[in-house]
Amino acid sequence: MSGEHQTKAVNVSEKGLLSRQRFVFWFILVGGTLSALFLSGSGSEAWMPAFFGKTAPDHLSHLVEKRGLEVTITEQGTVQSAENTEIKCRVRGFSTVTYIIDAGTEVQEGDVLVRLDTKRVEDAISKHTTESHTARATLEESIANLNQRLLAEDAYLEGEYKTRLQTLERQLKVARTNLETAETHLANSRSMFNRGFVTLLEVESNEFTVTRAKLELEVVETDLRVLEKYTRNMRLETIRGQLAAARSKKEADESGLAMDEGRRDRAVRELEYCVIKATKAGLVIYPSSAAWKDTPDVTVGAGVRRDQTLLLMPDLSKMQVKVGIHESMIARVHVGMDAKVTLANSVLEGKVSAVASVARPAGWWTGNVVKYDVIIDVPPMGDLKPGMTAEVDLLLASYEDVVSIPVASVTQSEEGCFCWVKRGDVFVRRPIMLGDGNDIFLVVEEGLEVGDEVALSPQAVMADMDDTLKPLEADKSKRNVTGTVEAADQGGEGVGNE
Repeated sequence: MSGEHQTKAVNVSEKGLLSRQRFVFWFILVGGTLSALFLSGSGSEAWMPAFFGKTAPDHLSHLVEKRGLEVTITEQGTVQSAENTEIKCRVRGFSTVTYIIDAGTEVQEGDVLVRLDTKRVEDAISKHTTESHTARATLEESIANLNQRLLAEDAYLEGEYKTRLQTLERQLKVARTNLETAETHLANSRSMFNRGFVTLLEVESNEFTVTRAKLELEVVETDLRVLEKYTRNMRLETIRGQLAAARSKKEADESGLAMDEGRRDRAVRELEYCVIKATKAGLVIYPSSAAWKDTPDVTVGAGVRRDQTLLLMPDLSKMQVKVGIHESMIARVHVGMDAKVTLANSVLEGKVSAVASVARPAGWWTGNVVKYDVIIDVPPMGDLKPGMTAEVDLLLASYEDVVSIPVASVTQSEEGCFCWVKRGDVFVRRPIMLGDGNDIFLVVEEGLEVGDEVALSPQAVMADMDDTLKPLEADKSKRNVTGTVEAADQGGEGVGNE
């Protein structure tokens, strides 16, 4: 029994050894073959077809050749006038449109274009008229007060001051006379007292009279000095201050009246502005509204503000086309560049006259695509009207005799750009370096030569390549599973023997 187990163990060991030897043999054979082909200089084009190629007749191809290539930008634009007469709202604040002429109407000078609601303006006229009358009455009072203040200084100097001065001067003379008389009586009474004709009481009475006369004289002198030095000057300063205040009040009232009358007159003019008439004959159109709006900004019932453009009168002798250029291409557009403008019934040659430095607003209505406005001048035509759609072609570059391939032949990966080139009966992948191009052809700077054939459907070639690799990967997986099972069987019997 032990001999049979030993025989089975030897047989299993020999089978595992033979499996490993076959795997090593095929690995060395395949690896050596690939290495030899690679080192022999054939490169990827010699050995890759067997694994990554696809029989050529199943796919359309393009013959690489040199050709002339024009790089252009094609965008949809709008015809507009280069010079527009703007019809604006001249009424302050917000007003309601009660009538507006239809766009596209040919008008004559003096024709009514827009009517605005007048109720708010009429109320303003009534209010400012009342305020003007009140301000006029206030001004008249200020003028009368000023005239009084102009007379006040002369009236004081020639009236009150002069009267008071004369009164004090008269009192001063009387006081001096009284003092002299009292002193004379005192001297006589003393002489008579020394002679014994009068008593001491009479002398003392005369002395008191002299003292009182002196005090009265001092009071009058003080009043006169205060009048001339202080009272007069104080009254003059007060009068002059009141005069200046009256002048300022008059000027303020004049300004207030002018403001009220200005508001009234402005409201009267705005009443006239509520009816907007054409200043010349011509075509009338609506201004362009925001891209996301379905209706124009100015319609009957809409509110408009001061200086808002209500209508345009374009000059049809000076026309242009406005077109939006994507931000990725705007750097290649410059003033003076030639442009071809295609209309419904004609083709015009134009030139770029302006390139915007700021992008037009982007939003959900534009798919958040950022574009810059470019203006193209075109020659005048009789049937050219604002608002027409135009297709604009801008020539960015022109190349002669360059190697080019169709855009459809190029695929891109993290490693770069490549295409599938026909070699015999198969297509092989080849990296390429691309240059400029348009929507149809791309310039090839490196990687292709004239006469090469490239696949027009690289995705189909890669799909077929995946189908070719699947059996090889399945066979390889099968061999790996078989080797794993045999190794497991060998390991299990060894354990059993133990």
